[in-house]
Amino acid sequence: MVETPTEPQPDQPAIPPAAENPPAASGFVGSTVAELRKVVWPSRQQLFAESVAVILMVTLSAFAIAAIDRFYSWVNAQVFR
Repeated sequence: MVETPTEPQPDQPAIPPAAENPPAASGFVGSTVAELRKVVWPSRQQLFAESVAVILMVTLSAFAIAAIDRFYSWVNAQVFR
């Protein structure tokens, strides 16, 4: 079992310096831009393939829900004539 230290090590600060006091000029927009620079954006091919998969699954789900709805509507019409 690996033990994690509960106190910060002497050579590591408890809070990173950037998180202690962000400069007032950067503020929200600056931190947002900094976070967006860390994002790994998908390639065009990956984006296209995943978009097609999402559209296909939504279409199949819609057809399945419509089929179940029509079946229960038919059963309802047969029972409550």
